[in-house]
This record gives sequence, structure tokens and C-alpha cells, in this order.
Amino acid sequence: MGNPWLALEIGADPRRRAGQLRRAHEAFVTGSSIAGPVRPVVADSWRRSAGALVPPDALAPVDLVDEALEEYRRSHPLAVVLPLLRDLLGAVADDGEHVLAVCDAVGRLLWVEGHAGVLRKAEAMNFVPGASWDEGHAGTNAPGVATAVDHAVQIFAAEHYSSLVQPWTCAAAPIHDPRTGALLGAVDITGGDHLASPQSLALVQATARAAEAHLSTLLPPLGPVLVTMAGSLSDPRRTTAEPAVLQALGRDEALLKVASQSLRLGRRHSEIVVLLSRHPEGLTGDQLCLELYGERTVNPVTLRAELSRLRHLLGPQVLDSRPYRLRVRAEADFLDVSQALERGSVAEAVRGYRGPLLPESDAPGVARMRDRLANQVRAALLARHDPDLLDAWTRTAWGDDDLQVWEALLTSLPESSPRRALAAVRVGQLRREYGLRESHPQHATWLQRRRT
Repeated sequence: MGNPWLALEIGADPRRRAGQLRRAHEAFVTGSSIAGPVRPVVADSWRRSAGALVPPDALAPVDLVDEALEEYRRSHPLAVVLPLLRDLLGAVADDGEHVLAVCDAVGRLLWVEGHAGVLRKAEAMNFVPGASWDEGHAGTNAPGVATAVDHAVQIFAAEHYSSLVQPWTCAAAPIHDPRTGALLGAVDITGGDHLASPQSLALVQATARAAEAHLSTLLPPLGPVLVTMAGSLSDPRRTTAEPAVLQALGRDEALLKVASQSLRLGRRHSEIVVLLSRHPEGLTGDQLCLELYGERTVNPVTLRAELSRLRHLLGPQVLDSRPYRLRVRAEADFLDVSQALERGSVAEAVRGYRGPLLPESDAPGVARMRDRLANQVRAALLARHDPDLLDAWTRTAWGDDDLQVWEALLTSLPESSPRRALAAVRVGQLRREYGLRESHPQHATWLQRRRT
């Protein structure tokens, strides 16, 4: 297929394709691999939906109602372009027996309007204002996928993850803040199989571009404070002047503190933030993909989806694109250790080293940083030959089986130190475990003295 974002290629039989997709979906939700004519963008979304434990008959939850919904809609940046969206798609929706929907950047529906009969049917599956139609709640659908991967997309029939939504076809396109490029939400049209055409996707894309052009004439210029409506975890009061504080040493999931918020990041988001904090100048999509996945063949949509979710979490004033970079100054524990070593402050570096960087990460870029930092700290520690620092290292989980450091400790401790006997025993244990038959000279001397 020429355009992977279109549901059907020219000449495809919609009825036959719907049957093939239904069988592929049934096989997947019952434990089989994805087979048949399932587009990569849909297959990736199915996997994300399954990973989020979305039931195959999921009903989207309604999060906002009544006054809370009205207040949220009034304050949302897309409220000012709603009249334009109605002008461009409202009549089409009513005449074409489908509905116009607008969602925020996390897939929460803000407005749903259109043909009365279609609206009644849509209400039965909670396709209503205030409902969360992101992939994590409703599974694969056009607004959810469009906001997840930040790209216009069609979702046809049984491409939907929830069986309740499979009678429908939808097309959605993201809308961005023209000043920052931040995702604000998406515009969607939902109806029958007749929407599975190039025209419907082109229509929502053109409408989204018109909305962005209109926003550029209405939104005030950016001041020193950048605000976002990206999601419930974003703080409109956050500013780029505040540093982000990242803790990733000895942790599989990094802890990020930004503007009084403390966020525990997932494994992949931890890797992304660590890599970007190490590269303040930013990384292109290709560079970041190589750092995360190495030479493995990975669909670019996978990375874009991860970055889109991370941007929803942090807000556009923290995570930027083109290139991908942190817009705030990053203070990270692993950067502090590196800087201490550069200053020659070995004691400070050892105290600050709380373990390997994201120890379970297999991202090539993170693994290189982890190994380099650990080797630099060990080299400085061994060169300093300070018994207190060596002793502190051996008392850690990552230093307990470090034979070279134990041997350095044994040679650095005075004869009168009670720690010396323990060091000698541990050296002997480790040498036997590593298959080293000859004892360390200091260990042999200590054993000889014990025998006499």
C-alpha cells in the first residue's frame, strides 16, 4: 500500500477486508500473533492496547461531566478554533451521516457533534464529550492513535481494538500549537465504512492545518512562561527557568522532578530522558532511535508514539522536537558524578554513585553511558587508593564481588585494621569463584600469619 495511514488501498473490497481484519483481531486477542492484512500502525496500536490490559470489548470511561467538562473546554486552546472546525466539517458530518469530534492531546473527547441518528448510536459506545479515547482506555481508534503517534490516520472496522467500536470507521488528524509545535489535540470524523477513503483522511488533515493557521492569528506570542494543556499531569505554571532533576543511578525507572512534580518514569521513558539529558543539543529521530534500539529494525511510529506519550506527561515546555531535546536545564545524578570526576573530587564521585545507570536497560546508548561511568569511577577509586573509599565501595551491592577493589582494599589497610581480616577472606572467596588458583600476595601473607 502506498500510504500506510490509509485504511484501504484503491480497489480493495471493504467487506472482504473487514472479514479478514475481524479474523486477525480475534486471533490476536485470543493469544495468537498478528497475521493477515493488518497495517503496521494498527498492529503496533493493538500491541500497545494489549500491553495496557485493555479488554477486547472495552467501553471508554467518561472522566469529565457537567461543570468540570464545561470549564475544561472553555480553557482549552482548541475552543477558539471550534467555530472554524464546525464550518469546515459540521455540515459534512450532518449531511454524510457521521459525527465531528475534537479531542485533547491525551485523547479525551471535548466536543462531539453531527448527525442526530449517528450521535445516538455513538453515545451507546461512550463516544461522548468527556470520555477518554486514548489507546490505554479505549484501545485502537483514530483519535487515540493520532494523538499517540502524532500523525493523521484512518481506522477501519475491525482495526478497532474494542469489538464495540468495530462497526465504525474514523479518520483523525492532530492539531499543534503553531508557536511551539506542541500537540494540542486532534480533529476526527466517525461514521460508516464510506469514510474509508482517501478523501476523508485528506479532509481531516486539511481541517487540522486550517485550524493551526487560524490559531497562529489568535494565540498570543510566547513569553517567558510556556504553558500547556497537554494533560492532567502538566502544570501550566511550569517555566523553562526551573531545572529538571533526574535520578537514574541504581534505578530501573528514573525519578524526574520538575516544577514541584515528582514523576516516576517507565523504562523506555527513563531511557529517553537519560539520553536527552546527556545530549542537551538534542538528537534527531534517527539518532535517538539508534541510541534506543541499536541496529534492530524498529518501525519509526514506535518511537514517535513513545515520545508523544512522554510529551503528554511532561508538557511541550519540557520536551521539544526537531530535534528532540529537553527545553529545561537537566540536573542528573550521573552527570553530577561525571563532573565530580572531572574536578578530581573522587570522594564526592564515589558518594554520589548510587549504582549503575538504569541497570536493566539494554538500550545501546544507555549501556555505553553506564559502562563508561562505572569504569571511570572504579579507575579513579583504584588510582586514589584511599582505604575509606575502597571500603565504602565493597559495602555496596555492585562492589561486593569486585575482586580488584577488594584486593586494593586489602593492600591499603593497615595491619591493625579489623577490616583487614574480612578483606583477606573475601579476596580468597572471590579468587576461588573466579577460578584464580594463586592467592593474592597480601592474602597469602595473612593466611601464613594465621597458621603460625
